[in-house]
Amino acid sequence: MTTILVTGGTGTLGRLVTEKLRADGHEVRVLSRHSEPYAVDLRKGGPALDVALAGVETVVHCASSPNGGDEKAAGRLIRAARRAGAGHLVYISIVGVDRVPLPYYRAKLAVERRIEESGLGWTVLRATQFHELMATFLGALTAPPLALLPAALSDQPVEVSEVAARLAELALRAPSGRVPDMGGPEIRSVPSLARAYLDATGRNRRLLEVPLIGRTYGAFRAGGHLAPDQAVGKGTFEEYLARRFG
Repeated sequence: MTTILVTGGTGTLGRLVTEKLRADGHEVRVLSRHSEPYAVDLRKGGPALDVALAGVETVVHCASSPNGGDEKAAGRLIRAARRAGAGHLVYISIVGVDRVPLPYYRAKLAVERRIEESGLGWTVLRATQFHELMATFLGALTAPPLALLPAALSDQPVEVSEVAARLAELALRAPSGRVPDMGGPEIRSVPSLARAYLDATGRNRRLLEVPLIGRTYGAFRAGGHLAPDQAVGKGTFEEYLARRFG
């Protein structure tokens, strides 16, 4: 069986990737800032990173932070993986990182390029946003009695467990380069998603769409974050909400 290191292995996605790989009989090491015995902050590195990678054949890189540091973390991970002789680095990215000029997306794209140029065997999967993130976004927007929503915006949320299963599958294959994107089953307007969220949480709010300005909003409005030709996910937003809120 393969020895696999999952970075961010205690997070929403990484935890499910770890569970799937272990269920299939593989030895999985979990690397995160607070998870012993491989507690490592990738932005800082240190000897524990080399210990975590010793004997590892495949790395699934799920660790990420919207607050910055992803490029530095990826650089440290790549160098340590090369020292350890790892043969395969699998990375989860986001649909639209090359089309939406959001700073976090630009950082994810820069990490993709570092991995492509790393000299390691690599696989990159881009997915649309998880249901969890959409629920958090809508929870914040619908907190006031009048919910102000960005106008003319749609999203394509995907079930995180399906992305985890796909990553686990890719980790057990030979390096595949950039694989087809993975999108949720439906492209939905933000008001439609907001109404589903409000129904699930038993609240009433007045919804008002407000046009925004800027290149990032324009890119989202143009659908740069969507994957209409790769709507391969099965789980819908309503199914996620039913599980979460009952």
